[in-house]
Amino acid sequence: MIREVEFYHIDAFSKEEFRGNPAAVVFGNNLSDKEKKQIAAELNLSETAFLSESKIADYKLQWFTPTMEVSLCGHATLAAVHFLNEKGLFTKRKSVSFKTLSGIINCTYEDGKYIMQLPVPKLFEYYDFKDEILDALNLRTNSISNVPFVMLSNGFLFVTVTSLNVLHSLKPDFKKIIQLSAITKTINEIAVFTTEVIDKTSTAHLRFFAPLLGINEDPVTGSACGPLLLVMMKLNLLKKYYDDTYLTFEQGDNMDRKGRVEVKYNSKRNELHIAGHCVTVMKGKIIL
Repeated sequence: MIREVEFYHIDAFSKEEFRGNPAAVVFGNNLSDKEKKQIAAELNLSETAFLSESKIADYKLQWFTPTMEVSLCGHATLAAVHFLNEKGLFTKRKSVSFKTLSGIINCTYEDGKYIMQLPVPKLFEYYDFKDEILDALNLRTNSISNVPFVMLSNGFLFVTVTSLNVLHSLKPDFKKIIQLSAITKTINEIAVFTTEVIDKTSTAHLRFFAPLLGINEDPVTGSACGPLLLVMMKLNLLKKYYDDTYLTFEQGDNMDRKGRVEVKYNSKRNELHIAGHCVTVMKGKIIL
Protein backbone atom coordinates (compact mmCIF):
# COMPACT_ATOMS: atom_id res chain seq x y z
CA MET A 1 0.00 0.00 0.00
CA ILE A 2 1.44 3.38 -1.03
CA ARG A 3 1.82 5.97 1.71
CA GLU A 4 2.43 9.68 1.29
CA VAL A 5 4.29 11.59 4.01
CA GLU A 6 4.37 15.39 3.98
CA PHE A 7 7.64 17.24 4.52
CA TYR A 8 8.68 20.88 4.84
CA HIS A 9 12.10 22.18 3.83
CA ILE A 10 12.91 25.05 6.20
CA ASP A 11 15.90 27.40 6.45
CA ALA A 12 16.69 28.06 10.12
CA PHE A 13 18.57 30.97 11.68
CA SER A 14 17.68 33.23 8.78
CA LYS A 15 14.93 35.59 7.66
CA GLU A 16 15.89 34.98 4.02
CA GLU A 17 15.33 31.97 1.79
CA PHE A 18 18.45 29.99 0.83
CA ARG A 19 20.42 31.23 3.83
CA GLY A 20 20.95 29.79 7.29
CA ASN A 21 20.86 26.04 7.82
CA PRO A 22 18.31 23.95 5.89
CA ALA A 23 16.40 21.18 7.65
CA ALA A 24 13.52 18.98 6.65
CA VAL A 25 10.62 18.36 9.02
CA VAL A 26 8.38 15.30 8.79
CA PHE A 27 5.35 14.46 10.94
CA GLY A 28 4.50 10.78 11.11
CA ASN A 29 3.48 8.43 13.89
CA ASN A 30 3.79 5.29 11.80
CA LEU A 31 7.32 5.65 10.46
CA SER A 32 9.91 3.12 11.54
CA ASP A 33 13.44 4.21 12.41
CA LYS A 34 14.59 2.42 9.26
CA GLU A 35 12.20 4.53 7.17
CA LYS A 36 13.35 7.68 8.96
CA LYS A 37 16.96 6.89 8.13
CA GLN A 38 16.02 6.26 4.50
CA ILE A 39 14.06 9.51 4.27
CA ALA A 40 16.91 11.50 5.84
CA ALA A 41 19.40 9.94 3.43
CA GLU A 42 17.13 10.72 0.46
CA LEU A 43 16.54 14.34 1.49
CA ASN A 44 20.30 14.60 2.15
CA LEU A 45 20.21 17.64 4.42
CA SER A 46 22.45 17.96 7.46
CA GLU A 47 19.45 17.00 9.61
CA THR A 48 15.87 15.90 9.15
CA ALA A 49 13.52 16.30 12.12
CA PHE A 50 10.79 13.72 12.73
CA LEU A 51 7.81 14.62 14.90
CA SER A 52 5.38 12.12 16.40
CA GLU A 53 2.99 11.83 19.32
CA SER A 54 4.28 11.59 22.88
CA LYS A 55 2.69 10.75 26.23
CA ILE A 56 5.22 12.69 28.32
CA ALA A 57 5.65 15.85 26.20
CA ASP A 58 3.71 17.70 23.52
CA TYR A 59 5.60 15.78 20.83
CA LYS A 60 8.40 13.30 20.36
CA LEU A 61 11.27 14.72 18.30
CA GLN A 62 14.09 12.81 16.58
CA TRP A 63 16.93 14.10 14.43
CA PHE A 64 18.63 12.14 11.65
CA THR A 65 21.64 13.10 9.54
CA PRO A 66 21.97 11.36 6.16
CA THR A 67 23.83 8.57 7.97
CA MET A 68 22.57 8.29 11.56
CA GLU A 69 20.34 9.48 14.38
CA VAL A 70 21.87 12.17 16.61
CA SER A 71 21.12 13.17 20.18
CA LEU A 72 20.76 16.92 19.69
CA CYS A 73 20.23 19.42 16.87
CA GLY A 74 19.45 23.10 17.29
CA HIS A 75 18.50 24.26 13.81
CA ALA A 76 16.24 21.28 13.06
CA THR A 77 14.46 21.84 16.39
CA LEU A 78 13.70 25.46 15.51
CA ALA A 79 12.57 24.23 12.10
CA ALA A 80 10.22 21.76 13.81
CA VAL A 81 8.71 24.54 15.93
CA HIS A 82 8.30 26.67 12.79
CA PHE A 83 6.57 23.71 11.08
CA LEU A 84 4.12 23.35 13.98
CA ASN A 85 3.46 27.08 13.94
CA GLU A 86 2.74 27.13 10.20
CA LYS A 87 0.49 24.06 10.52
CA GLY A 88 -1.53 25.73 13.28
CA LEU A 89 -0.43 23.07 15.79
CA PHE A 90 1.36 25.42 18.14
CA THR A 91 -0.27 25.88 21.55
CA LYS A 92 -2.03 29.10 22.43
CA ARG A 93 0.57 29.76 25.11
CA LYS A 94 3.22 29.84 22.38
CA SER A 95 5.33 27.11 23.93
CA VAL A 96 5.98 23.48 23.11
CA SER A 97 7.86 20.59 24.72
CA PHE A 98 9.67 17.76 22.96
CA LYS A 99 10.71 14.33 24.22
CA THR A 100 14.20 13.75 22.76
CA LEU A 101 17.34 11.69 23.27
CA SER A 102 18.67 14.69 25.22
CA GLY A 103 15.67 14.77 27.56
CA ILE A 104 12.68 17.12 27.52
CA ILE A 105 13.42 20.22 25.45
CA ASN A 106 11.23 23.31 25.77
CA CYS A 107 10.75 25.87 23.01
CA THR A 108 8.83 29.12 22.73
CA TYR A 109 7.87 31.69 20.11
CA GLU A 110 8.31 35.39 20.87
CA ASP A 111 8.56 38.50 18.69
CA GLY A 112 8.86 36.49 15.50
CA LYS A 113 11.74 34.38 16.86
CA TYR A 114 11.83 30.73 17.85
CA ILE A 115 13.61 30.04 21.14
CA MET A 116 15.03 26.71 22.28
CA GLN A 117 16.42 25.75 25.67
CA LEU A 118 19.63 23.75 25.31
CA PRO A 119 21.05 21.26 27.80
CA VAL A 120 24.00 22.92 29.59
CA PRO A 121 27.18 20.88 29.03
CA LYS A 122 30.22 20.67 31.28
CA LEU A 123 33.31 22.47 30.00
CA PHE A 124 36.97 21.47 30.37
CA GLU A 125 40.21 23.02 29.21
CA TYR A 126 41.78 20.56 26.77
CA TYR A 127 45.54 20.22 26.24
CA ASP A 128 45.96 16.75 24.72
CA PHE A 129 46.73 15.89 21.07
CA LYS A 130 47.37 19.53 20.14
CA ASP A 131 49.67 18.68 17.22
CA GLU A 132 47.21 16.13 15.84
CA ILE A 133 44.32 18.60 16.13
CA LEU A 134 46.23 21.35 14.33
CA ASP A 135 47.33 18.88 11.65
CA ALA A 136 43.72 17.73 11.07
CA LEU A 137 42.56 21.33 10.79
CA ASN A 138 45.56 22.37 8.64
CA LEU A 139 46.28 25.13 11.15
CA ARG A 140 49.63 26.62 12.11
CA THR A 141 50.44 27.40 15.71
CA ASN A 142 50.64 31.13 14.99
CA SER A 143 47.06 31.03 13.65
CA ILE A 144 45.51 30.02 16.97
CA SER A 145 44.82 32.40 19.84
CA ASN A 146 46.73 32.26 23.09
CA VAL A 147 43.94 30.53 24.99
CA PRO A 148 43.37 26.82 25.72
CA PHE A 149 41.17 24.57 23.63
CA VAL A 150 37.87 23.80 25.36
CA MET A 151 36.11 20.43 25.36
CA LEU A 152 32.43 19.95 26.11
CA SER A 153 31.05 16.88 27.83
CA ASN A 154 29.25 15.97 24.58
CA GLY A 155 32.51 15.71 22.61
CA PHE A 156 32.53 19.15 20.96
CA LEU A 157 36.03 20.67 20.84
CA PHE A 158 36.35 24.47 20.56
CA VAL A 159 39.46 26.00 18.99
CA THR A 160 40.02 29.77 18.89
CA VAL A 161 41.80 31.34 15.91
CA THR A 162 43.21 34.82 15.46
CA SER A 163 41.11 36.25 12.62
CA LEU A 164 38.28 35.87 10.12
CA ASN A 165 40.85 35.43 7.38
CA VAL A 166 42.33 32.41 9.15
CA LEU A 167 38.86 31.01 9.82
CA HIS A 168 37.53 31.43 6.28
CA SER A 169 40.70 30.10 4.63
CA LEU A 170 40.61 26.98 6.81
CA LYS A 171 40.69 23.71 4.85
CA PRO A 172 40.40 20.80 7.29
CA ASP A 173 41.34 17.23 6.45
CA PHE A 174 38.06 15.49 7.23
CA LYS A 175 39.57 12.01 7.21
CA LYS A 176 42.04 13.11 9.87
CA ILE A 177 39.22 14.61 11.95
CA ILE A 178 37.48 11.23 11.86
CA GLN A 179 40.77 9.57 12.87
CA LEU A 180 41.05 12.04 15.78
CA SER A 181 37.83 10.62 17.21
CA ALA A 182 39.34 7.14 17.21
CA ILE A 183 42.68 8.33 18.62
CA THR A 184 41.40 10.62 21.37
CA LYS A 185 38.23 8.71 22.32
CA THR A 186 36.73 12.08 23.26
CA ILE A 187 36.61 14.42 20.24
CA ASN A 188 33.47 13.98 18.15
CA GLU A 189 33.08 17.35 16.42
CA ILE A 190 35.22 20.49 16.16
CA ALA A 191 34.09 24.10 16.36
CA VAL A 192 36.60 26.76 15.28
CA PHE A 193 35.83 30.39 16.08
CA THR A 194 37.21 33.91 16.20
CA THR A 195 36.16 37.07 17.98
CA GLU A 196 36.64 39.02 14.74
CA VAL A 197 33.20 39.46 13.17
CA ILE A 198 31.45 40.65 10.02
CA ASP A 199 28.55 42.49 11.67
CA LYS A 200 29.29 45.09 14.35
CA THR A 201 26.44 43.73 16.47
CA SER A 202 27.91 40.20 16.59
CA THR A 203 30.23 38.71 19.20
CA ALA A 204 32.00 35.82 17.40
CA HIS A 205 32.16 33.94 14.11
CA LEU A 206 32.10 30.14 13.97
CA ARG A 207 32.68 27.17 11.68
CA PHE A 208 31.69 23.63 12.67
CA PHE A 209 33.00 20.30 11.36
CA ALA A 210 31.30 16.94 12.00
CA PRO A 211 32.49 14.39 9.38
CA LEU A 212 31.95 11.57 11.88
CA LEU A 213 28.21 12.28 11.54
CA GLY A 214 28.39 12.51 7.76
CA ILE A 215 28.46 16.33 7.84
CA ASN A 216 31.85 17.69 6.77
CA GLU A 217 30.79 21.25 7.55
CA ASP A 218 27.49 22.38 9.02
CA PRO A 219 26.26 25.79 7.79
CA VAL A 220 24.79 27.10 11.07
CA THR A 221 24.95 25.03 14.26
CA GLY A 222 22.69 25.99 17.16
CA SER A 223 24.04 23.24 19.42
CA ALA A 224 27.54 24.74 19.02
CA CYS A 225 26.66 28.44 19.01
CA GLY A 226 24.79 28.05 22.30
CA PRO A 227 27.72 26.64 24.29
CA LEU A 228 30.07 29.09 22.55
CA LEU A 229 28.80 31.75 24.96
CA LEU A 230 29.88 29.54 27.89
CA VAL A 231 33.21 28.80 26.21
CA MET A 232 33.92 32.51 25.79
CA MET A 233 33.01 33.15 29.42
CA LYS A 234 35.40 30.39 30.54
CA LEU A 235 38.22 31.79 28.40
CA ASN A 236 37.56 35.37 29.61
CA LEU A 237 36.83 36.50 26.06
CA LEU A 238 33.77 38.46 27.18
CA LYS A 239 34.46 41.65 29.13
CA LYS A 240 31.09 41.60 30.84
CA TYR A 241 28.04 39.42 30.48
CA TYR A 242 24.73 40.09 32.18
CA ASP A 243 22.26 37.23 32.67
CA ASP A 244 19.65 36.83 29.93
CA THR A 245 21.40 39.21 27.53
CA TYR A 246 21.29 37.98 23.95
CA LEU A 247 24.58 37.77 22.05
CA THR A 248 24.69 37.13 18.30
CA PHE A 249 27.02 34.56 16.76
CA GLU A 250 27.74 34.36 13.03
CA GLN A 251 28.12 31.25 10.92
CA GLY A 252 27.71 30.05 7.34
CA ASP A 253 28.97 33.12 5.48
CA ASN A 254 31.87 31.22 3.88
CA MET A 255 29.33 28.70 2.50
CA ASP A 256 27.00 31.43 1.19
CA ARG A 257 24.53 30.31 3.91
CA LYS A 258 24.67 33.38 6.17
CA GLY A 259 23.07 32.58 9.52
CA ARG A 260 22.79 34.40 12.81
CA VAL A 261 22.16 32.67 16.14
CA GLU A 262 21.11 34.60 19.23
CA VAL A 263 22.23 33.11 22.53
CA LYS A 264 21.50 33.94 26.16
CA TYR A 265 22.44 32.38 29.50
CA ASN A 266 21.11 32.70 33.04
CA SER A 267 23.75 31.78 35.63
CA LYS A 268 21.33 31.70 38.55
CA ARG A 269 19.06 29.16 36.88
CA ASN A 270 21.86 27.61 34.77
CA GLU A 271 19.70 27.94 31.66
CA LEU A 272 21.01 28.30 28.12
CA HIS A 273 18.82 29.38 25.19
CA ILE A 274 19.32 29.87 21.47
CA ALA A 275 16.99 31.84 19.23
CA GLY A 276 16.53 32.58 15.56
CA HIS A 277 14.17 33.06 12.66
CA CYS A 278 12.99 30.44 10.17
CA VAL A 279 11.56 30.51 6.66
CA THR A 280 9.86 27.73 4.68
CA VAL A 281 11.29 27.30 1.18
CA MET A 282 9.71 24.05 0.02
CA LYS A 283 6.82 21.68 0.73
CA GLY A 284 6.38 18.23 -0.69
CA LYS A 285 5.36 14.63 -0.21
CA ILE A 286 7.49 11.52 0.21
CA ILE A 287 6.00 8.40 -1.37
CA LEU A 288 6.67 5.18 0.55
